[in-house]
Amino acid sequence: MSDELDESVEADERAAALETDAPLERTGGDYAPSVAQRLAVYQRAGGIITPLVTALIAFVIGGLVVLASGSNPLSTYRAIFNGTGLNWLFPWVSGTARTFAAYNLQQTLLLSTGLILCGLAVAFAFRCGMFNIGGEGQYLIGSIMSVWVASAFVGMNGPLHIALAIVVAAVSGGLWAAIAGFLKATVGAHEVISTIMLNWIAYWIGSWVFALGGPLQSHGQGASVPVSHDIQANTHLYVFWGNPILQGLHVGFFVALSALVVFWLTLNRTTLGYQVRAVGFNPEAARYGGIGVARNYVVAMAISGAFAGLAGAMDILGWEFRLDVNDVQASQIGFIAIAVALLGRNTAVGVFFAALLFGALLNGTSTRHLDPSVFRPDLAGNLTVIIQGLVVLFVGADVLVLWLWSQRRRLPRRRGSAEASTAVSA
Repeated sequence: MSDELDESVEADERAAALETDAPLERTGGDYAPSVAQRLAVYQRAGGIITPLVTALIAFVIGGLVVLASGSNPLSTYRAIFNGTGLNWLFPWVSGTARTFAAYNLQQTLLLSTGLILCGLAVAFAFRCGMFNIGGEGQYLIGSIMSVWVASAFVGMNGPLHIALAIVVAAVSGGLWAAIAGFLKATVGAHEVISTIMLNWIAYWIGSWVFALGGPLQSHGQGASVPVSHDIQANTHLYVFWGNPILQGLHVGFFVALSALVVFWLTLNRTTLGYQVRAVGFNPEAARYGGIGVARNYVVAMAISGAFAGLAGAMDILGWEFRLDVNDVQASQIGFIAIAVALLGRNTAVGVFFAALLFGALLNGTSTRHLDPSVFRPDLAGNLTVIIQGLVVLFVGADVLVLWLWSQRRRLPRRRGSAEASTAVSA
């Protein structure tokens, strides 16, 4: 009887051990990692894998949409890829095909320049725990101010004129975004609502100043054209690759790359970056540690807006050279930048590759690149929007992957616990 009681007690102890989530101790130098350690490993792995899987799923579903429209997904994606100019990187592309590829790649990088800067505008605010939906409005304000400065001050020294236009655009975008940060810091207004409203205000400001009879409308082409003055010739950014007449790649691309470095250094190597990240992780804990949460909300939004305003300056000085009402009303770069930041996981390297991806999609699906026999060009733009939406939809896949992985690890424990309980009952 005593032996049976001892065996029953031992069985109960084994069942209790199986039911606990604590890892069993191991002998020797090996040990079971803690839950926090395992989670950190999964998250680091997800930092690379999740964006790739997200993009892959988006392209697969986009391919199904192409197939449903009666076209061949592989042929369509091949045509889009060739339209991006990325085939210029292949050494076997030569002759006329290489010339066209170089031109297409220049256009892709031109679009990517603005997306990098606007993506940083979303990413920096997010690292402070805020969702900046106002990149579009901040971009428009930067564009409006840069076209005004660059078209005025006739006779000013060229480099000084360029620097003034860039600084004014960046400061204007920063001040525009700081309004949302100030409202959040003082009255608790949610930044999503305030930045959306500021987008519309910027939209209508741009529609008014360049409209017929507007204060910045140009009369050089007739009073019936709602367009701004052309910027001064000495404010055009230097084109280092391609033909300036054909919108070659300008030095603003290096400005965008420099902004990536500034973004990384600010967040990871400065006191301001530490405070911004601390507020983003836990504002109450940051406040308890002596960090000014309200001040960081305003500063983070101002820096974000400066990135977006800088993007507007780069596009105006680099290849647009003027702004009209249609440009203001049709612009979507600030909204695409949200997908760029999310897919790039709000990191400098991630934003660069995500901006390159979306810049390539925008250029590759343009009507001048797709043969109608391969895919209808008028539907190609919708395909880009579908892929953007899918990226935003699946960008939270890392949470799902972590949850499924944790369930998979717990399943053997639960099965063992059930078997042990059955054995005890028997």
